[in-house]
Amino acid sequence: MTRHHPDSLSLMEYSAGNLSEPHALCIRLHLDKCTHCRSRVDTLDSLGAVMMEQQPKVSVSETMFDDILAKIDSTPAPEQPAKVVPKISLLQKLLGEDINNLPWKRQLGDVSVLDITEKFPGQKEQVVLQKLGAGGKAPAHTHRGTETTIVLQGAFADQKGVFNQWDFVVLTDQDEHKPVAVGCEDCITLSVLSAPVKLTGTFTRMLNPFIR
Repeated sequence: MTRHHPDSLSLMEYSAGNLSEPHALCIRLHLDKCTHCRSRVDTLDSLGAVMMEQQPKVSVSETMFDDILAKIDSTPAPEQPAKVVPKISLLQKLLGEDINNLPWKRQLGDVSVLDITEKFPGQKEQVVLQKLGAGGKAPAHTHRGTETTIVLQGAFADQKGVFNQWDFVVLTDQDEHKPVAVGCEDCITLSVLSAPVKLTGTFTRMLNPFIR
């Protein structure tokens, strides 16, 4: 069960079609496994359709969107069976093969990466798959911008808690963390970065000039 979700604003932007393709992919992957967020997006889609139909008659107040967000947050998600979606089917369609069979490149220590930015032509963000070996640790780092991440396989832990498969997390330049892979399998994540990370460890910070 997913425990870390996109915030209300991100779901509203997704419903409105305002997110970049990589960010929309992260949320779509999460929605495929999260009935709670899928229900919220369904509500937003319905509200958007009503507003479009009644657009000439609707008076938009300054607090309307805040009121909508508050209503969505206070509405319990109905109990419903999860949709049967093949594991990471969207990524398999994008990449052409299973993520465990990709040509991973060792970056630092237990971390391997695969930059797939070229698969999103015209996008400004960097899109990268990251693999942290089972039981491994990533170097301590912070972010020069925003990093949106979804866990595709396994789990990792940092000072904010444990993030399991399909959990969603957004980190900013205010966050410094050192993820550790938990469990008996590699932790694989998909991340969208607006700027490169910044290593903060005593011995790794000298590598910052070489990190894209």
